[in-house]
Amino acid sequence: MNDKDLLDALAPVVSDNLERHIAVADVWQPQDMVPWDDGRNFDFLGGTDWAPEQSTLSDIGKLGLTVGVLAADNMPSYHRELAGRLVSGPWWRWVGRWTAEENRHSIVLRDFLVLTRAVDPVELERVRMTHMTTGYSLPSLHLLEILATAAFDEAASAIRHRNTAAQCGDKVAAAICERIATDDELQTKFFANLIDAALDLAPEQTVNAIAERVREFRVPVIPLPGDRDSTGELATAGIYDPARETELVFGPLIAEWNIAGRTFEPAGEQSRDELGKLTV
Repeated sequence: MNDKDLLDALAPVVSDNLERHIAVADVWQPQDMVPWDDGRNFDFLGGTDWAPEQSTLSDIGKLGLTVGVLAADNMPSYHRELAGRLVSGPWWRWVGRWTAEENRHSIVLRDFLVLTRAVDPVELERVRMTHMTTGYSLPSLHLLEILATAAFDEAASAIRHRNTAAQCGDKVAAAICERIATDDELQTKFFANLIDAALDLAPEQTVNAIAERVREFRVPVIPLPGDRDSTGELATAGIYDPARETELVFGPLIAEWNIAGRTFEPAGEQSRDELGKLTV
């Protein structure tokens, strides 16, 4: 099936899952999770500018939340491949919902980091502007590859936020990360359900797309203050380790899709066997 046919065939699935997503999502307000009593003015309004000793958040907390806010801020760039194709109907409504949820994540994370003076706000804004203007470029992908990548991206994001919550040493920051991780898991479920439906519609095509995106999957590299690279630092801190992607990201989704239990034509058998090894 070509992408246009898949968009049309999956549109009812998108509509049903958008309704399900909205029904089960816990409505929360970013302003409710920020300790506003801890805030004070910066020098511009007669207060005091940031200094390193003002921060009480652990290094792991700073790393996890900084990566989180930069990734969420740039989400429209990450899903440009998807949004560029979806101009009407339930697909477009879902992209709007997804973007709004990611924007809520960036709002609460940035408000917390700046208000609690956890990080240098000037440096954070400099890095954020650079990251936003640089953007994030994916190779040209077909629809099924885009959906598989989105499922893997959101699963990886949930893992990062759960691990940050467990290790950051701050109750408010942990609650924020847990809240975001729950959203990420619901977004993962949305994309996973679309892939499940696509496996019924175009099984060989879908399993080949999944296998291709597993082979090529990379989490976005987030530039950190001081021109540091996020990938190695996240792994060292125990927040996200690419070496465990098979165990934590790919394996659970492949098992959920029951790849090993499905029957494919020869064109999909090799991909099924390849993916089946990731669930062992």
